[in-house]
Amino acid sequence: MSQTHDQGHDGAHAENHEGPIKTPKQLVVAVLASFIIPILGIVLLVNYVDFGAKPSAGSDGLGPEAVAKRLQPVGTVEVKDASAPAVLRAADAVYNGQCAACHNVGAAGAPKLGDAAAWAPRIKTGYEALLTSALKGKGAMGAQGGGEYSDIEIGRAVVYMVNQSGGKMAEPAVPAPAAAASGAAAASAPN
Repeated sequence: MSQTHDQGHDGAHAENHEGPIKTPKQLVVAVLASFIIPILGIVLLVNYVDFGAKPSAGSDGLGPEAVAKRLQPVGTVEVKDASAPAVLRAADAVYNGQCAACHNVGAAGAPKLGDAAAWAPRIKTGYEALLTSALKGKGAMGAQGGGEYSDIEIGRAVVYMVNQSGGKMAEPAVPAPAAAASGAAAASAPN
């Protein structure tokens, strides 16, 4: 009787110690899950704690100064009163600002200031031809019209160069503001 009792006790004991893992495949899955699930939890927790805007290493491209610099206006618009009296710059100042770079040294075939021999054939063509060349460009010289200086200022610089190079031209007259305004109105009126 003691044998049956021992067998019954061992049988009950075996049933109580049986776990949820019954096959080797379940054991492999349980071991992998016991490593992967905590690692994923740690990674997600670190991302949650360290989440936010991070500046790039060595770059201030997103800094307030850099953004403001990229957003600054490209150009400006100046509205001038056409009836206001024009303040003309001196002919020598226009020459020094626009013409001197080439005409002081004779760059790209430009006649040097003061070289009467180089200027003589040009002076014979007259003021209008010289002004047209200056405003529209000629040879290597680019067009100067519509730039920083007005056409009348470029014309005065042409006369300055001619007079410095042996010519005797009178400085062009500045158009009166009323005449210029009426001329502009007539030009814009439909025919």
